[in-house]
Amino acid sequence: MTAVAHVAPRALYEEVAERLRQRIYSRELAPGDWVDEVRIAEQLGISRTPLREALKVLAAEGLVTMKVRRGAYVTESSPKDLADVYHLLALLETDAAQAVASRATDAQLAELGALHADLEAAVDDTPRFFALNERFHLRLLELADNRWRLQVVQDLRKVMKLHRQHSLLKTGRLNESLAEHRALLQAITARDAARAADCMRRHFKGGLEAAS
Repeated sequence: MTAVAHVAPRALYEEVAERLRQRIYSRELAPGDWVDEVRIAEQLGISRTPLREALKVLAAEGLVTMKVRRGAYVTESSPKDLADVYHLLALLETDAAQAVASRATDAQLAELGALHADLEAAVDDTPRFFALNERFHLRLLELADNRWRLQVVQDLRKVMKLHRQHSLLKTGRLNESLAEHRALLQAITARDAARAADCMRRHFKGGLEAAS
């Protein structure tokens, strides 16, 4: 029998929310699945109160849907939902890429280059590639220095991750994504804001086509 993994008492509902996020991203809880509060509370060794608070957080992020008298379900995204998320991400991250290309310091460009080098080295390790890909994008957004944009993108990326990891497993997509990152970094390093914007738009276009 598998030992129960108890959740640390610090910021309990946030810890629970993160556990559930990872179950959703891994498809242990798949789109459309009912969230069995009793079973999950028992698995985590907690009461249902922090679990319900965690579900409110995930509902605000769009990862679960609360249904009256029926409980919480993992959100099912329509093709339009997915296209809408990618559209907004493309707009926001294209703007961020332009900003970084225009005003990043040499040290910041070197930092992005190091992250990309790690990404290149992880091409045969899909989970690591997925994590580094996200780290690169979020660091780019941090360097663009607009906390409101960063906050919105972080929320949208939580919804995108329902599909993103699956899309990377499609034949050739991981290498396509890497090539898109390479072109993006070259444009940013050349401080060519217009080309950086175009590269980012193409990157999201490719991602949407793979995820659809």
